[in-house]
Amino acid sequence: MTEPWRSLALVAVMAAVTALTRFLPFIAFPEGRKRPKVITYLGKVLPCAVIGMLVVYCFKDVSFLKYPHGIPELLAAALVAGLHILRRNTLLSVFGGVAFYMLLVQFIFK
Repeated sequence: MTEPWRSLALVAVMAAVTALTRFLPFIAFPEGRKRPKVITYLGKVLPCAVIGMLVVYCFKDVSFLKYPHGIPELLAAALVAGLHILRRNTLLSVFGGVAFYMLLVQFIFK
């Protein structure tokens, strides 16, 4: 298979799998049909678990014993939490925290 056809096939497969993962919940659990209790439970619990794992992942390589002692990460995390408490806007919280962190590590904590 030539390179352009291989690339096209890869993109087609990725698009099909992405579409399948988006449509599958609507096919498996149509409107009006009662969802299993396990699915309802996972829908309530998984968002918090994912956020917890992301926080752990973000702080896993931070060294609190070496300069800058994790200060940029902690300040950015505090800003994210504060923005989210004040505005309840996930995009604003995430983008604000990332921008603030980048400013800190690029200009203040070199």
